[in-house]
Amino acid sequence: MELRGSHKGAQNAGHSPRHKTHQVFVGDVPVGGGAPIPVQSMTCTKTDDADATLSQIKALADAGAAIVRVAVLDKGCLDSFESICEASPVPLVADIHFDYRLAIEAAKRGASALRINPGNIGEMQKVDAVIEAAKNASLPIRIGVNEGSLAKEIEEDTSLDADEKLVGSAVAFVEHFRTRDFFDIVVSAKTHDVMRTISVNRALSEVLPNIPLHLGVTEAGSAFSGTIKNVSALSALLAEGIGDTIRVSLTADPVEEVRVGKELLKVLGLGESGPEIVSCPTCGRTKINLEKYVAQIEEALKDCKKNITVAVMGCVVNGPGEARHADIGIAGGDGSAILFERGEIVKKIPEDQIVPELLAAIERDF
Repeated sequence: MELRGSHKGAQNAGHSPRHKTHQVFVGDVPVGGGAPIPVQSMTCTKTDDADATLSQIKALADAGAAIVRVAVLDKGCLDSFESICEASPVPLVADIHFDYRLAIEAAKRGASALRINPGNIGEMQKVDAVIEAAKNASLPIRIGVNEGSLAKEIEEDTSLDADEKLVGSAVAFVEHFRTRDFFDIVVSAKTHDVMRTISVNRALSEVLPNIPLHLGVTEAGSAFSGTIKNVSALSALLAEGIGDTIRVSLTADPVEEVRVGKELLKVLGLGESGPEIVSCPTCGRTKINLEKYVAQIEEALKDCKKNITVAVMGCVVNGPGEARHADIGIAGGDGSAILFERGEIVKKIPEDQIVPELLAAIERDF
């Protein structure tokens, strides 16, 4: 276990210090100020179907989501949204576009935060009415900026490139909120492009150093391509100390967003502890169904909080030798495997006992 601790220390030592931003609370969840980075997701059910929406929220919470966003599309959603807020196991962010009155009502109906894009709310007096509602309910507001709804004066400025427009729009909105004595702000500026996501958020962290940043790649794509894009962008930013909360947007079951987000934070040393599974890519030497066993072990350990490295290797070449820093693992043979702990062989086990023997040893010895 000593090796494991030193490995973790080396991993964390590669991070830049977290940017110290102003802390806001979404319900009882702190965002910014050096707090643990909460993973968010968003429901994709119809909000006026309270049972379906609440069921999805509970699934997201079980997967590790600390905050969930819910779309409030029209006034017909408000009664359902209120009942969902009352029963939700995690704080909810009301996602509002176009109609400022929905934000005002959502603040009264139990939202823990509001997400608006001031660029599509309309004239600033409507935005100001939302700010007053958030003040009265003691709620933070996420200012969400994207290229489809920039601040009008920024959008029309031909001297600015696309990134400068996103950053400038976010800054303009923050400055306006400050003139209204409203400071519990989170900012997001999203694009579908990985490199632009990185450059825009780097710029925001410089010009708005005390504002918590919500990170994510919007319209990222499927579970496969979207995961790659999100992880590429978010890893770069988080490793630089940028970012206070994340959403991994995917065209997939939103539970998958949470799983990816939690795993990303864990491997960066920024999330909750839990098993790290190390497995080889397989080759012609592999004589066991490694893919099947990795999937079974990963599923069995998904709720485990033990801070251990578990190696699942396809052959003796990639066993205790290459996985010597693992706390425990197996290395496949011909219809069998060896079980090893801390680089030392414990025993040989038949293939059909790989998963139960490994799990029993984890439970017993760690």
